[in-house]
Amino acid sequence: MIETDVLIVGSGPAGGSMALALSSLGIRNILVTKYRWLADTPRAHITNQRTMEVLRDLGVEAEAAALATPQDLMGNTVFCESLAGEELGRIRAWGTRPDRRADHAMASPTAMCDLPQNLLEPILLGNAAARGTRVRFDTEYLALEQDADGVTATVQDRLGGGTYRIRAKYLIGADGGRSKVAEDIGLPFEGRMGVAGSMNIVFQADLSRHVAHRPSVLYWVLQPGSSIGGIGMGLVRMVRPWTEWLIVWGYDINGPAPELTEAEATRIAHGLIGDTSIPITIRSTSLWTVNNMFATRYREGRVFCMGDAVHRHPPSNGLGSNTSIQDAYNLAWKLALVVQGKAAPGLLDSYEAERVPIGRQIVTRANQSIEEFGPIFGALGLLGTHDPEVMRANMEARKAATPEAAAQREALRQAILFKQYEFDAHGVELNQRYASGAVVPDGTPEPAWSRDREIYYQPTTWPGARLPHVWLERDKRQVSTLDLAGQGRFTLLTGIGGEAWVAAAREAAVSLGIAVETVVIGPGRDVTDLFGDWAAAREVGEDGCVLVRPDMHVAWRAPDALASPRLAGVLRRILGHAA
Repeated sequence: MIETDVLIVGSGPAGGSMALALSSLGIRNILVTKYRWLADTPRAHITNQRTMEVLRDLGVEAEAAALATPQDLMGNTVFCESLAGEELGRIRAWGTRPDRRADHAMASPTAMCDLPQNLLEPILLGNAAARGTRVRFDTEYLALEQDADGVTATVQDRLGGGTYRIRAKYLIGADGGRSKVAEDIGLPFEGRMGVAGSMNIVFQADLSRHVAHRPSVLYWVLQPGSSIGGIGMGLVRMVRPWTEWLIVWGYDINGPAPELTEAEATRIAHGLIGDTSIPITIRSTSLWTVNNMFATRYREGRVFCMGDAVHRHPPSNGLGSNTSIQDAYNLAWKLALVVQGKAAPGLLDSYEAERVPIGRQIVTRANQSIEEFGPIFGALGLLGTHDPEVMRANMEARKAATPEAAAQREALRQAILFKQYEFDAHGVELNQRYASGAVVPDGTPEPAWSRDREIYYQPTTWPGARLPHVWLERDKRQVSTLDLAGQGRFTLLTGIGGEAWVAAAREAAVSLGIAVETVVIGPGRDVTDLFGDWAAAREVGEDGCVLVRPDMHVAWRAPDALASPRLAGVLRRILGHAA
């Protein structure tokens, strides 16, 4: 029997980032995947700021950014009749509208980007392996047994055919949307699978002349009565600018599945491009279903599930791989402290308490985004009729110099603008506020939302929220508040007059056997707040403190140094130790 601290089943964004985080924290782990290699198609791609912050903390942000399409080339989400045909409108998306660009710049030291899954996964798992993860490809998880001290998994060598067992203290089920681990431990789900059908076609073609003047990752094509069939709307997605692409076209899941021969795939691609003169090379085709399902529990005993295993949804909003990576980042530091004997197993309860609400939110948001295409269809006159000729006439009617056409144009403008809930939901990405045993309330009420909480990020140091980003200075270099935190340790931020916190943190770290970094911010100190932005953001007195967890969420805060004797007790509570 092989033994390890943590066994990870699955090598996707959740499994790969879990392996990377654990190995970075010095925790022995083995990752098994039944596949011979990692993702072979682009799949997930939108990589938001919170995920880039995670990759930054794990030391791979630069490697990811080097392979990604930058934010500036992501933003003109286009609605058209074909890439070469008439454009219906567009929305500035993914933080590229001037005012939203400022929102993004103020929210994080990182920038969102477009990084296809087949490029991201090797970064995660390659670095994990370099730091100690034992990776076993062609190894299929079959079953597990739990006892009081650990989990024993049975796996099969898909090359040799033999089976063997792996003994671990904990097991992570990151094995995707049809997770056998989740099934084996009986996780309860709400919603349903297979609510709609879609086809993917990955192809190569130089489409520069049709798209370079309006750079985007998403080009939505509306073709009522299209010979492609289905619902009359499809997506041409940029994979690499401007030569590699992925088509998504919906089909009626209640009818026969389409047969995607190379000739048929080429015909579909030419139809959406609207230019048959462009040479096309088909790389792959596949069928998949739209799901609307989330788990209401993420663990059973020593087994935890994450990623698509517990939240199954369409790619709308680009939340899938982001949420999966953030699931892993949330659990890794807790698991490390428990395995090391520095925290009680009760700390692990906070993973489910914190991440289940996030999973529910993103599944709901992604499926709601699909429904929010309805106003666009309505504004174009595509509803209430099945006659393609009528639909096309209704679309053409918007060009007339009549009050009715003016109203139609305004309705279309508003409908496209409303899609910011899918293509620029900055608040969904960053406004995660946790409530669990790993967060100690400070007695203040949760701050009310001053703007739409799905669209706009609202920084706060209220316990449970992500630490706000502001730029500070250290050693004559700019440094983000987020750069001061992370690295697998707790961080305490205070200011002049808060020296008592430094002593309290030192004593607590020694007594609890954990790392607590203290940062005193102010003139003449190692870190200075020259712009005054931290003073405006901290929401506590200069001699107060903001205690930050290893995942850069606020664990607790205090208004002044008088509360410094409470620090050790707060940390004991977070770690699950008896008072």
